[in-house]
Amino acid sequence: MNDWDLRKLRLLRTLDELGTVRATAEALRMTPSGVSQQLAMLSRELGVPMLEAHGRRVRLTSAAHVVLRHADALFAQVERAQAELEEHQRGEAGEVRVGAFATAIPGLVIPAVQRLRRTHPRLAVRVREAEAAEVYDLLASGDIEIALSLAVDAAAAGDTRFTRSSLLADPLDVAVPVGHRLADSPGLRLAELAEEAWIYGDSGPWRDITLAVCADAGFVPERAHVASNWAAILAMVGAGMGVALVPRLAAPECGPDVAIRVLHADRPRRHVVSAVRAGAEDRPHVARVLRALEQAVADRE
Repeated sequence: MNDWDLRKLRLLRTLDELGTVRATAEALRMTPSGVSQQLAMLSRELGVPMLEAHGRRVRLTSAAHVVLRHADALFAQVERAQAELEEHQRGEAGEVRVGAFATAIPGLVIPAVQRLRRTHPRLAVRVREAEAAEVYDLLASGDIEIALSLAVDAAAAGDTRFTRSSLLADPLDVAVPVGHRLADSPGLRLAELAEEAWIYGDSGPWRDITLAVCADAGFVPERAHVASNWAAILAMVGAGMGVALVPRLAAPECGPDVAIRVLHADRPRRHVVSAVRAGAEDRPHVARVLRALEQAVADRE
C-alpha cells in the first residue's frame, strides 16, 4: 500500500492554487528545487506522475487532480481527528487566529474577544486584518483558523475545503450631504438617488455589493469618485461630491456635513459569514470563538 504524505499533498495543493513552482516555493518558504524534489518523491511514492511539461512551465497531471480530490477529504478528516483529540483533552488554554476584514473587527471581533477574556481567560485570540477575499487564502494555508468574509464571494461559497456559516445581515444606510435635496425626505428610497454621483471602490466585495444593491433598486450607479476608506468617502460626501452606501457595522464617525439615512423601504443588507477549514468547526477552541462571535451579533440586535 502506498503512503500518503500529508505534507507533500499540501505542497501539491498549493502548487495547484498558485500555478508555478516558484510561487509555491515562495509561499511555503522553500526553494524551487526543494519543491520539485518533494513532488518527485510524491510521484515515486504514489506510483503516478504528478507533473508534466507545459511549454516552459509544468502543470498537474490528470492523476494529480485525482490525488488532490482525495487529499482534500484527507485534510478534512485530519481536522476532524484533531477535533476529537482536543475534545478528550478538554483543555482551556490555547490560541485561535481570526482573520477579518476591517469593519468586522470593531463591531464583531473585539466584542467577542472581550467576552472570551472574561469567560475563558486562557484562550488567546490573535486577530489579523485582511481583505474579505484574502482571508480564504490565509485559511487554506493554515495561517488562521477562522475567517470573517462577505457572502458575495461565489468562488469560496462552492469550495468544499471550507465550512461557511451566516453570521450577520448587516444593514446598509446611505450617506448624503446635509444640504442635499433628499437629506430630510421621509421614506427615502434608494431609487430616488439613481441620478446622483456615487462614491465606491474600484474592485472587491464592496464594489460588488454597491452594484448589486443598486441593481435591485432598478438602476446602475454612476461612479464619480473611487475610494474604499470610509474617512475619505464620508469627507467627499460631506463636500457635496456624491453619495455612498455605508454598512451599519462600519459605524463611521460622520462630520456635521454628512447625513446618514436609513433605507427603511429598501432594507438593503450585506451578509457577513464565518468560515473554517472543513471539519474544524467542532474543535473546542474554534467552536468557542465562533460562539462568541455569534453572541456579539446577538448583542447588536
